[in-house]
Amino acid sequence: MHALTAYQAGATGAGIKVGVIDSGIDLQSAEFGDCSGGLGVGTCRILAASSDPGGNGSIDDVGGHGTAVAFTIAGRRNGSGTHGVAFDAQLVVERADQPGTCTSTDTSACKFSDSTIALGLDRARQAGARVVNISLGGDSASSTLAAAIDRATAAGVIVVIAAGNDGAANPDAFTNPATNAAIARGLVIIAGSVNSNDVISSFSNRAGTSASVYLAAVGEGVRAPDANNTPFVWSGTSFSAPQIAGAIALLAQAFPNLTGKQIVDLLYATARDVGDPGVDPIYGRGVLDLARAFQPVGTTSVAGTSAVLTTGVNAVLSGPMGDAQQGALGVAVLDAFGRAFATSVHPGSFQHQAATRNLPALMATRDRTFSVGGDRMRIAVSLVPTVDSVRIEPLGITSRDAGVARMLATTVSGRLGARVQYAFGASQSGTVLTAQLAGRDDPAFLIARDPLGGAGFDVDVGGSAAMRRSFGGWGVTVASETGDVLSRYGGDMPGLQSRWYRYGYGRSTIAVDRHLGGLAASLGLTRMGENNTVLGARFSAGLGAARADSLFADLGLRWGLGDGWSLGGSLRKGWTHARLRGGIQGSGLLRTNAWAADIGKDGVLGSDSLGLRVAQPLRVAHGGIGLTLPEGWDYATLSVTSWSSQRINLAPAGREIDYELRYRWQFGDGDVSSNLFLRREPGNIAAMPSDVGAVVRFNWGF
Repeated sequence: MHALTAYQAGATGAGIKVGVIDSGIDLQSAEFGDCSGGLGVGTCRILAASSDPGGNGSIDDVGGHGTAVAFTIAGRRNGSGTHGVAFDAQLVVERADQPGTCTSTDTSACKFSDSTIALGLDRARQAGARVVNISLGGDSASSTLAAAIDRATAAGVIVVIAAGNDGAANPDAFTNPATNAAIARGLVIIAGSVNSNDVISSFSNRAGTSASVYLAAVGEGVRAPDANNTPFVWSGTSFSAPQIAGAIALLAQAFPNLTGKQIVDLLYATARDVGDPGVDPIYGRGVLDLARAFQPVGTTSVAGTSAVLTTGVNAVLSGPMGDAQQGALGVAVLDAFGRAFATSVHPGSFQHQAATRNLPALMATRDRTFSVGGDRMRIAVSLVPTVDSVRIEPLGITSRDAGVARMLATTVSGRLGARVQYAFGASQSGTVLTAQLAGRDDPAFLIARDPLGGAGFDVDVGGSAAMRRSFGGWGVTVASETGDVLSRYGGDMPGLQSRWYRYGYGRSTIAVDRHLGGLAASLGLTRMGENNTVLGARFSAGLGAARADSLFADLGLRWGLGDGWSLGGSLRKGWTHARLRGGIQGSGLLRTNAWAADIGKDGVLGSDSLGLRVAQPLRVAHGGIGLTLPEGWDYATLSVTSWSSQRINLAPAGREIDYELRYRWQFGDGDVSSNLFLRREPGNIAAMPSDVGAVVRFNWGF
């Protein structure tokens, strides 16, 4: 039954009372403690509540069957020979054999009456037994015995009854109360026997019509002493039943919150499924397995909260976090049965979102771009085929290089008087609209992007709006946008497929711009609120399902040097405050940065242009999320007893640097453009090989 798992968890059966209705017990045996001073005195684990409902005058065993059954349940563990399943459990022994029927030479000669068994069951219940073992059989149980079982289960006592040893298709008729829901209340288990290879014993009665309440355990070759302390090897369902009873004692001690019904359900849920899949007429619920029973079952939640902690992926980090390395997080969790376990959130449950390589999508040839309008209003639309149902983020904000970097966007812009401009965008960020209204004419690059043009992680902009007011040479712009953060989960996230998932965000910007001769400068502040993500990263409820508010300070410069030369740069600094939910305590501050610098020349050889840019996309420079997680749990108060401060690191070791050289030559109604690029440590992942690529594109209008 893999009981070692239970022992390693500290379960021994200590303090749990187990009733044994059989032929008594060897009072001289040292296997149950020193009982010379009286039952229940000192180390004696045979309780004084034990009795002799059969009228034999003593509970001292004659036939040996009762002693062997009791030993299988609770024989001492002393490093010699074998021992019982719950070796520290206390026994309520009820000797129920009819006087004179048991002999030391033939245990099968023992006779038992239903009324005596019923009396023993009542006494065991009154003595506080959590489980009662009945390794007896025979004809259909009488109404007297059925009534005693009814009283026992009404009190929450579990009753384990041997299936019988006739090799029949159904258990003994004696077990019939187990299938009477009104009497059994799901607390009566019929015990079948298997060998050490999980094969049903030839002598064991099968599950048959009692399959839903039938559980098997090893009943062959069970080593236990008889009434004279002589070791024997016993076989029969009489010895699979006490193994189940002992297992129940271990679970009752280890998890004091469990009711009898929960313990039975737990044994059924964790049994090894042998024979035909599911509940079957041979093995019923399967074979007892304590290794499974002592592991979390069902959904696990962080102790003291309803926050679910998965066994798969608990976080998907975004591009700015790259290869941020984690240590294991220790946490106490409760399973579906309310049992507490100490577990760890391992680094492997943090998934790193792979760096995107979307060059084919960027170079799609089926895009169409058109615009209409005049001085007061203009509408521009670009259409690009989608990839995996996710729209590509706009690539640039230029006017002169629009033929190179087509944007998947619709923009409506216009003027209200001489000083006010406005713009509305679909799939276009507010920061892009801000730059357009300010008249920035930045060159477009495919890979080395201007960090001020987007969020810095995967988003799908829904809509945006901006308005600019000029004050002499100054301009002030306010903008806002809404959309979805895109997070890709792997296939091992329970309940989720490997695809993109969307979480809402909102962003607002205020920016000041100024033109001084050939120099154009802008300074902006952007506030971004993410509903269920942190800079695009998604965390499970068990880690606080963090959401975030970010503040970004942006500086953009563009200097026309004359003779077609231009020099530009941009810098972004960010501060992100992460907040946890779902009863998980903690928060975090992330510091981020991004930058780009480029130089370009128009008219190198005529109607052409050349440019070089170096850029670092958004990256977490420092920070993480601090959590206060439960470490201990008290079953008496059902509350957390101790807490531990732990941390999720979100600063990567890798740093992506992008280099891109672009060239464009225009002729007639067409142009030829080329881009060469190199991404070092793409996705801010140090171990990622460099991403090198080249693009040549030909456009012709007609």
